[in-house]
Amino acid sequence: MRLDKYLSDMGIASRSDLKKDIRKGLVFVNGEMIRDAGFTVNSDSRILYKGEEITYEEYSYYMMNKPVGVLSSTEDRKQKTVLDLFSECHRKDLFPVGRLDKDAEGLLLIMNDGKLAHTLLSPKNHIEKKYYVEIPACLEDKDLEPLRKGIQYDTDLVAEPAKVRLLSTDPEKSAVEIIITEGKFHQIKKMFLALSENYVVTKLKRISMGALRLDESLSPGEYRKLSPGEIEILKESMKKDEMEA
Repeated sequence: MRLDKYLSDMGIASRSDLKKDIRKGLVFVNGEMIRDAGFTVNSDSRILYKGEEITYEEYSYYMMNKPVGVLSSTEDRKQKTVLDLFSECHRKDLFPVGRLDKDAEGLLLIMNDGKLAHTLLSPKNHIEKKYYVEIPACLEDKDLEPLRKGIQYDTDLVAEPAKVRLLSTDPEKSAVEIIITEGKFHQIKKMFLALSENYVVTKLKRISMGALRLDESLSPGEYRKLSPGEIEILKESMKKDEMEA
């Protein structure tokens, strides 16, 4: 691939700035100064940019603790998106895996691996997603039973049976843990409203996706790259999908 594309993919700087830096002689390939932005390189090339070695990654994987008030999309003209929370320079092919509502928070995966993202989101793979929910009402465990059986929450939509656990309750607020394998638009909110119009979700936080849990050391809006072990956890889902295909 072109030298400037290689560096741009790694989020080093904008393509136009990289071309200027290459012409200035700030980039070395295999020990040789290269001033041609179109110079052909590959993943095995040893590339130094301003003295720093840049290793190429075909795929990049991030975990973010999505904050409330930010859209789970790649871009929006009027509102802040999760990619706006990244540093100014980042690879341009990143996208969030699925969505968390604007007023929801918690675990959000961001990557450029379309095949893996499809596997994680496909309903047929039954990837469990765990959420922490708060309701401004006093709930009892028996109130949650319809969710465990599969509740109709829209005109033509019936939720798959969910795993639900009442964490705490008092006269003003209840906390619930719910695990679903789907992820339709506003699904959890609608499921609780189907129980009662008074059960308005006031807090929704995704805790885990499959075997991958949110790193609680990440403050809202912070993100980090997944470790090799965490990436392997996600790819196990892909291997299972391919075996069953």
